[in-house]
Amino acid sequence: MTSAPISRRRAIVLGGLGAAAVATGATGWIATGAGAGSRLRPADTGAELRQPQVLDSRAGRLQVELTAAAGVRLAGRDTRGLGYNATAPGPTLRVRPGDELAVRLTNRLDEPTNLHTHGLRVSPETNSDNPFLRVDPGTSFDYLYRIPSDHPAGTYWYHPHHHGMVANQIFGGLVGALLVAPPGPDPDLPVVEDRVLVVTDTTLDGDGGLVEVNAMDRAMGRQGELVLVNGQHQPTIPAAPGATQRWRIVNGCVSRVLSIRLDAHQLVRVAQDGTFLPAPVAADRVMLAPGNRVDVIVRPTGTGHFPLIADAVDRGGMGGMGGGTATSGPITLATMVSSGAPVTAPSLPSALPAEEPAAGPVTGRRRVAFQMGMGGMAFTIDGRTFDPERDDQTVTLGAIEEWTIDNPGPLAHPFHLHVWPFTVLDYSDATLPTGVPQDVVLVPARGWVRLRIPFTTYSGRSVYHCHILDHEDAGMMATVNVRP
Repeated sequence: MTSAPISRRRAIVLGGLGAAAVATGATGWIATGAGAGSRLRPADTGAELRQPQVLDSRAGRLQVELTAAAGVRLAGRDTRGLGYNATAPGPTLRVRPGDELAVRLTNRLDEPTNLHTHGLRVSPETNSDNPFLRVDPGTSFDYLYRIPSDHPAGTYWYHPHHHGMVANQIFGGLVGALLVAPPGPDPDLPVVEDRVLVVTDTTLDGDGGLVEVNAMDRAMGRQGELVLVNGQHQPTIPAAPGATQRWRIVNGCVSRVLSIRLDAHQLVRVAQDGTFLPAPVAADRVMLAPGNRVDVIVRPTGTGHFPLIADAVDRGGMGGMGGGTATSGPITLATMVSSGAPVTAPSLPSALPAEEPAAGPVTGRRRVAFQMGMGGMAFTIDGRTFDPERDDQTVTLGAIEEWTIDNPGPLAHPFHLHVWPFTVLDYSDATLPTGVPQDVVLVPARGWVRLRIPFTTYSGRSVYHCHILDHEDAGMMATVNVRP
């Protein structure tokens, strides 16, 4: 088992959109053959939604092996897409507060990779959620995550985080759900089905190879032509009238913002980014930036077919550089099929076990700016591209800080901070904060968000970045060092 940190020189080489293409270099899963001009046709449209394999902890420990390799089935076709253990998404990892999660990651790709447990509140150091590690081709590495005994039960996910290669590897299919279950039975939500819906997008050629992305699409943030749920194309979700289901929706797309609605139904939000809301909130739609998760309760009001739809979202544009970044839409993600005799289900609770924001006075305030230069082809934070050997922010362990994330540019950027969740205090526009800790927030174009961040749990170095992963790979990422 070997690993190595990413070097400063390699980070600089991979920074910038032109050089980011180096990361796509001669890997066997990039489309180069006769099928490169065509597109893969889904063969499983309308099949029943499958759940990824669940690997569950026992006696306080979950020990798993994840092998990252090309060759998975997507949209009912054999492809050269990427997966963990030959599936995309990979297996769902389920742990509990106080558990140990031991993962042996084996790299069968032709390029380096690593593993990020997105949203988990675990140490950023050594062999835990350390984004600076590199697992080279043909090697394995043993990760060990110690889940705190007070960790919120909720929906998280895992994916690669090797700088310069993140977007391509996730676009290829390297994602998986990670659930923290309550220590005992969950008495808070009376549901008959608990489903994971991992939404991804990709573009595959007629031979099943990943279509290479040009510099303009990376500048805007690529959006795949094929949108999948659990690796399937427009699956059906069986349901019974009146029977409540919990859908754990993960936005595992590289850049696509999801504005999701369910035909003829409201979606009842109960959790955001792994944290319960104070009370269920019924809404006509839910919005997820890349990396966000939302748990919703669905209760069919009758029989019939009800599409789950992602509408177009305008993320802004860059004028003469190709127009806006509105997603094509509406896109049918899945269809709920309600049939059979009506079911009488218990009512949802009026209150949920929401986490209280960290108490205490604010000890510091900072401003961080997402910036684009060189005509939209350079992506920086505070005017600098990512350097893994530089400390961009130094924080004292125990501090509670307010950060204002400025976005003077024409594109919306999702802000993600590893390890230390934040509470959104306010936005420059009319968006209402959730009031609970989260780990991704969409910063509007030519706007800002203000966050409260308690650095009270772990010391160590980690990163914050734009979760449009093409932008992260191009350098829109920075380091934070929390010191005792």
